Amino acid sequence: MNQEWRLARNCSLSPRQVARAYALLCCASGAVAVAFLLRGVWIILAFSICELALVGLALLVYARHALDHERIALSDSALVVECVEAGEHRQSCLDPLRTRVLEHGGTRGRHALLRLESRGVQVEVGRFVTETRRRQVAAELRAALRSLSLMP
Repeated sequence: MNQEWRLARNCSLSPRQVARAYALLCCASGAVAVAFLLRGVWIILAFSICELALVGLALLVYARHALDHERIALSDSALVVECVEAGEHRQSCLDPLRTRVLEHGGTRGRHALLRLESRGVQVEVGRFVTETRRRQVAAELRAALRSLSLMP
């Protein structure tokens, strides 16, 4: 029995698409700034450089988190939870026969994450998806763990 759940951010653009959009913006803004520079209005170039630097910084932060995700993989012998956030990879391995799935409420109920507990190890998942999707994954995971524990 192998099942897998992937909980990922809902990002419209991949990092490569972000880079292409930024390059296009730089070309367009640079062309306008150079046209004004040739007419003797140098201040437009300074504003263009500041604008492109700030937009570049914002897009860099966006691209860094665009591929963030959590993956829950259930097999007969292990429940593996992987989390990739800003390029940092964390992995936890839990005993599927002793794992409990709890909805862990934070300061606000709408940001309640799923907590997986097994033999003193706790892992929180669901930070990249909606509450509805978290509940759906919790129900599916509970059912899969239950059916695994009932197998001979």
